[in-house]
Amino acid sequence: MLSLLCDSQAFDSNSEDIRCKCICPPYRDIEGQIYKQNVSLKDCNCLHVVEPMPVDGKDVEAYCLRCECKYEERSSGTIKVTIIMYLSILGLLLLYMVYLTLLEPMLKRRLFGHSQLIQSDDDVGDQQPFANAHNVLSRSHSRPNMLNKVEHAQQRWRRQVQEQRKSVFDRHVVLS
Repeated sequence: MLSLLCDSQAFDSNSEDIRCKCICPPYRDIEGQIYKQNVSLKDCNCLHVVEPMPVDGKDVEAYCLRCECKYEERSSGTIKVTIIMYLSILGLLLLYMVYLTLLEPMLKRRLFGHSQLIQSDDDVGDQQPFANAHNVLSRSHSRPNMLNKVEHAQQRWRRQVQEQRKSVFDRHVVLS
């Protein structure tokens, strides 16, 4: 894939990467226009870029003095590689999102089993169904990674929310 890009870059480098752009404002009854031509730096002027010349004879010099010509150079190979890297990273992030939303819950259910995740009728209001998942995970796999830290923070937050619900709904105490 990359070799195809490099080959196409070598082919296109003469026609796309180097150009001269002349911006000519309105002149008498002629509308303003932008002219682009693939020429070298030394030929980047109105006489070489503006084709067809909209004026004749002695007006050519007056018309060309009003035009502003700039030599532009870019690296389309660098642009292509940057876009490919950007799209690759975006694709990896999308795959990771799919993993987190679809595959991870299924793997957790398989790993922990339904008996550990479903609580008895007495504890239904006390904790979330996945509240003990972090404890089981840390006992079975003691791997200190970012996912465990995030899960631990989620569980702590869920316990705090559950305590607040108890306070508000059961004890009718509002935090101030």
